[in-house]
Amino acid sequence: MSTDKIVGRNPVMEALKSGREIDKILIAKGTEGGSLIKIIGKAKDRGIPIQYVERQKLNEISESNAHQGIIATVAAYEYSDLEDILDRAKRRGKDPFILILDEIMDPHNLGSIMRTADAVGVDGIIIPKRRSVGLTATVAKSSAGAIEYVPVAKVSNIAQTIDRIKEKGIWVAGADMSGAKEHYNTDLKGPLALVIGNEGQGISRLIKEKCDFLVKLPMAGQVSSLNASVAAAVLMYEVFRQRSTADN
Repeated sequence: MSTDKIVGRNPVMEALKSGREIDKILIAKGTEGGSLIKIIGKAKDRGIPIQYVERQKLNEISESNAHQGIIATVAAYEYSDLEDILDRAKRRGKDPFILILDEIMDPHNLGSIMRTADAVGVDGIIIPKRRSVGLTATVAKSSAGAIEYVPVAKVSNIAQTIDRIKEKGIWVAGADMSGAKEHYNTDLKGPLALVIGNEGQGISRLIKEKCDFLVKLPMAGQVSSLNASVAAAVLMYEVFRQRSTADN
C-alpha cells in the first residue's frame, strides 16, 4: 500500500475533523493565512507535524497546481496500540520484547529497524505522535516487507507509555554512551523494552531518566556514535543471542 495524499483546504480540513490518521501536513510558504489558520490550529491540537515548503514542492507532489497551498500525507499502514503489542507477546508465550523509538525522523532508519525487528522476533515498536516519521511508503520499502509483520503503536506521550510498560513488569533499557555496562555484559533475557534515540541527539533527557538502566556500545574509533538503525540492530541481536542461549 502506498502513501495516500489529501490535496486542498476543504479535503484536509474534513480529514482532520473525521479523525483520520494523518502523517504530516505540508503547507506552501507564504500561504499561512485565511482558512489555513483553522487547519493549522486543528492540526496542532491533534499533534500532527506541520512542514512549510516551497510551492514548487507541492506542485511536484500533487502533480498539478490545484493544491491550494496544502497537502496532507496519510499513513500508508494502520497503527496498532500498546495493548495489541503486549497481547501479541502473551500469545507467543515468551517474555515481551518491545522497541521504543525516541524521535526517529529518517524513514530509511525506521524501515531498516523494522526489518531487523522482524528478524529477531520483536513483538512491536512504539513511536511518538510528534517528531517522528510515520508509516510512509518510504518506510514500507526500506522495511523490505517487514512492515506487514511488525506492529507499530503511535503514542502521545512516550514517558507515560514507559510507565505503563513498567507496570506490566517489563524492564526498560536505554541505548546510551553513558551506560554503566556494555550491551554484552548486561542481562537482557527477561521482559524488555529497548529504547533507541534519534539520529542526532540520542535519547532525550526525560526518557533517559525513565529507563531502568542504560547500556552502551563500545566504540574503538574516532566517531562517537552509530547510525540509529545500526545501533538498534546490534542491540536487538544481542537480546536475541542471549535469549537463544538461555533456551538451549
